[in-house]
Amino acid sequence: MKMESYRSEFRELIDPQTPIEKVADGFTFTEGPIWDTENNRLLFSDIPENKIFSWSEKQGTSIYRSPSKFSNGLTFDPHGNLIICEHQGRAISSLDKNKAYKTLANSYEGMKLNSPNDVISAKDGSILFTDPIYGLRSGIGGPGEQELAFQGVFRLPPDSSQLELITDSFERPNGLLFSPDEKQLFICDTVRQHIRMFDVKENWTFSGGQVWAELWDESLGGRPDGMKIDILGNMFCTGPGGIWVFDINANLLGRIFLPEKTSNLAWGDPDRRSLFITSNSMIYRIRCNTNG
Repeated sequence: MKMESYRSEFRELIDPQTPIEKVADGFTFTEGPIWDTENNRLLFSDIPENKIFSWSEKQGTSIYRSPSKFSNGLTFDPHGNLIICEHQGRAISSLDKNKAYKTLANSYEGMKLNSPNDVISAKDGSILFTDPIYGLRSGIGGPGEQELAFQGVFRLPPDSSQLELITDSFERPNGLLFSPDEKQLFICDTVRQHIRMFDVKENWTFSGGQVWAELWDESLGGRPDGMKIDILGNMFCTGPGGIWVFDINANLLGRIFLPEKTSNLAWGDPDRRSLFITSNSMIYRIRCNTNG
């Protein structure tokens, strides 16, 4: 495992000599990591195994939910409920602190969703998620028939079951995140291998959508998928070879190379300075000088 620094700012974010630690292994394909601050643990999905796992420094790895309806992306809403993207359920669902389950949304204009993939929660409780067709495949949620004519990005308003379509202009929408002030929304298109940026206006209207960064490297496996941002606005995105790190102006600062294709990542540990990275069979952790 190695890192490449293209600008001096990269070394301010991550010491190139910092070791990349393997904290858990033995999985099939991990996704959707999220740090559970209240319980000081990482939650993540293993999609083909149809499980959500928990990992902590003290207790190691254990099963948190099984079956998980082939869960993918995970996040927490402002009330501490775990929000889940379900491939098999073709839904966004939630688990409260007592693991009481609720389906939040599973259709748009009378048609089933494709397979919710990645999800974020806004400060006001809005839930935003991407809905590509990956989970319609056998073994990771399917087989299932596509009903919607597009692969969209949606918003679920607080205390509502009526989805609002943000955009249907992506080929394969995947990872998404807000800027720290929630005034910009970034979304990956995995097939087109780029990140687009939308401006978030009052009353949840969106404009823009221009390509913000491209992640091309034909010599390496992997494509853009999950993203996370630090408090300064630097973006960490999975992509060919591992993790690509951009500054707030989309300048590529450096890359972190990993032995397996990376899928997603999350800030964690009590100081939020650890970057947990999901891949095929392993969960990695790298300590940073910045924090989420």
